[in-house]
Amino acid sequence: MPSSLLHLKNAILIDGTGAPPCKGDILIVGDRIIEVGLCTVPPGTPVVDCTGWVVCPGFIDAHSHSDLHVLKARLEKTQQGVTSEVVGNCGFSPYPTAGREDAVRKFANGILCGDERWGWGGATAYLKDLAQAPNATAYSLIGHGSMRVAVAGNEQRSLTTREMDRMEQLLEEALTAGAIGMSTGLMYAPGSCADADELECLCRIVARHNKIYATHMRSYSFGLEEAVEEQLDLARRTGCRLQISHLQAVGRPNWDRQRRVIEIIEQASQEGVDVAFDCYPYTAGNTVLTQLVPQWALNGGTDRMIERLLDPRLRKQIAEETRAKMALPWTDVVLTSVESQHNRWAVGMTLAALAERRALEPADLLLELLIEERGNATMLTFNQNEENLRQVLTHPFSIIITDGLFVHGKGHPRLHGTFPLLLGDICRDRHWLSLQEAIHKVTGKPAARFGLAQRGLLKPGYYADIAIFDATSINSAANYENPDVPPEGIRHILRNGTFLSAVSGEKPN
Repeated sequence: MPSSLLHLKNAILIDGTGAPPCKGDILIVGDRIIEVGLCTVPPGTPVVDCTGWVVCPGFIDAHSHSDLHVLKARLEKTQQGVTSEVVGNCGFSPYPTAGREDAVRKFANGILCGDERWGWGGATAYLKDLAQAPNATAYSLIGHGSMRVAVAGNEQRSLTTREMDRMEQLLEEALTAGAIGMSTGLMYAPGSCADADELECLCRIVARHNKIYATHMRSYSFGLEEAVEEQLDLARRTGCRLQISHLQAVGRPNWDRQRRVIEIIEQASQEGVDVAFDCYPYTAGNTVLTQLVPQWALNGGTDRMIERLLDPRLRKQIAEETRAKMALPWTDVVLTSVESQHNRWAVGMTLAALAERRALEPADLLLELLIEERGNATMLTFNQNEENLRQVLTHPFSIIITDGLFVHGKGHPRLHGTFPLLLGDICRDRHWLSLQEAIHKVTGKPAARFGLAQRGLLKPGYYADIAIFDATSINSAANYENPDVPPEGIRHILRNGTFLSAVSGEKPN
């Protein structure tokens, strides 16, 4: 008898299609599911008795920023049941550097949070290393921002014809090598200065390869409707498959905009636009602190930003524009990480409280922090209300993601708890979704949307990526004060038929 056989018996099966649970068994041979339901099991096959436990496909984090960390044996995602990740989101990817390694690192490291020098010249080299990721099967989008920096540096300007040709070449190479699509970060300089012609040229290439275009749009606050319309028009003109990243309306003055933009998206879908969106089950987001200043202040990168902040005239202008564009009160912005020891004491404080502590007006406090930290700081922002959160999580177009960042400081609980929170608090306790609906949104649906072949379903011939959990106890105790708490209720995780060591449970007999 082959030693690679495994029998999961007496399970509550939820197959990832959205179908109701049923009782049955699974037979695994090697890295594949061979039988589901009533199985013919050879004598002596190792067995895990799953009585009372749900067995479903391993979770797919379709919007991840683990580009560097997935290459290591990190446990944050594994402990919550993730067996596949899509990296390269929001315009950030660790390739292509194309001879501009330092520039790409300075651009992307605030999001990717690497501890060492990193960078891959092109897609082929990175994807080769990505295939060896120890705990998850990882797929990459190529980041438009990284491509742009590799081609033209961190300048906010239109590209020359030669630079545009080079961008198109890099995108073609990446998609041919195995990248599953392209992402943009249109709120992050220099991607923010990409015009309609630049985006259209690139999205036509994505469409020709029948791959996905995922976008962090230009605005999620006062300009939300215009940002959505821009991306829908881009999809109409190019035929690309559009994925709107982490859809939400940021800030109380904008909460009513969310319902309107969802209606706009639904209408576009009815007209034939291939569009969907993703979201995370928290009311707070997490990103770099430089997002609060006007984009022109970042032209040329963070070193140039610091020069502007040290110029009294420009600093005054930046402070005024920062106040004008704020969609949130300063009490809803929390400092989550810094580079220097000098400011470590401030991590976890709101910018309002920190400004009072330092006897500064909040916008001036922000600019002081950016100078002191050379732009290397992150924040947690309380963006949404629960009504809007429920609307996006339960909408039939949505996929549920972590959007988790690794930081040097106090991170966001979504990095440790997204999927257990979804299945526990959101499904079992609040009844916003049925268990099978929620599991579909994190397994079969993202696999189909992003073209992840033979992933996301409990189906013969598919990879044996499997999460086994107790539906009565699964949850996450991670919160904004203590974000690093491991989840509860996960019993076993298998990736490609192999148990992952991050989760303790009974061993096969």
